[in-house]
Amino acid sequence: MQRRTFLGSTVLGATLMTVAAPAAKAESAEVWDKTFALDERVAHEKVRFANRFGIELAADLYRPKNLAGKLPAIAVSGPFGAVKEQSSGLYAQELAIRGFVTVAFDPSFTGESGGVARNVASPDINAEDFSAAVDYLSLRDDVDPAKIGICGICGWGGFALRAAMMDTRIKATVTSTMYDMCRATGNGYFDSIDAEGRWEMLEKMNAQRTVDAKKGEPARAGGVPDKLPDDAPWFVKDYFDYYKTKRGYHPRSLNSNAGWNVTSFFPFVMSTLLGRPEEIRNAVMLVHGEKAHSVYFSKDVFPKLKGDNKRLLLVPGAVHTDLYDKKDVIPFDEIEKFYRTHLV
Repeated sequence: MQRRTFLGSTVLGATLMTVAAPAAKAESAEVWDKTFALDERVAHEKVRFANRFGIELAADLYRPKNLAGKLPAIAVSGPFGAVKEQSSGLYAQELAIRGFVTVAFDPSFTGESGGVARNVASPDINAEDFSAAVDYLSLRDDVDPAKIGICGICGWGGFALRAAMMDTRIKATVTSTMYDMCRATGNGYFDSIDAEGRWEMLEKMNAQRTVDAKKGEPARAGGVPDKLPDDAPWFVKDYFDYYKTKRGYHPRSLNSNAGWNVTSFFPFVMSTLLGRPEEIRNAVMLVHGEKAHSVYFSKDVFPKLKGDNKRLLLVPGAVHTDLYDKKDVIPFDEIEKFYRTHLV
């Protein structure tokens, strides 16, 4: 059966880069290359820190200028295929305005972060990236290490939940417009792929792997197309409106450009991302647009969460990409309230 694939079902790439030194360090922030404006109420600097795989992550640090002492802190990443100059940076800056020390980081193998392969993703390594950010924040003099949370957007919402299952230092987790990338890949959108479909997917990826080995370089899956077919799903049109326009385009964003390595979906096809969500003891809030094509990911995982410190917040009328950057739609007041309640 011939299958057409749009953004999210195949997404991953690779050019070689050496792993950078693991020591955390600050960089100058002379060039502002974000998709949003700098808010003068925050101080910004570029920092780097390493995860336990020895991969150095690049991040933007935001701090409120009007506060001193040890503050609560939040690490932010996502969406899947985006960079810290897009949605995650916007979230991080907004939360810094509200009194948190924040870092928006590029995940391993993408953006300005390190990693020997390029443009690939991993359920394990990308969850670890959040814990590496917690490591970094917990060592800062201006952060209270007992008051650290994380925020994952889109595919990094799923990785944030995976991190929250393992890292007990994460006191509060917020996901926004969350994707479970293993379910989205192995089952397809709306759980439309069965075992036969997964076999076809694996055959195609393995055939591509042989081609890549002969060429000595990986093929890229492509990000959001420059021109959409007339029959593109409405939610792909929403992605286009963000990634391919002035609203959200960035030259380092995979979704804005050549996309991920075709063969990078191997670890997602047969894996389970959210193995034991019922064992997360610390606070979790799932934020999703009521009209988002992806809302079933949050609706389905929420009943598995246990305890009175869990919340599902559906934003009326919002679609998936509305929660990327529309500050009049993203419920920042509720997100701030949730963090302040549980980062204690």
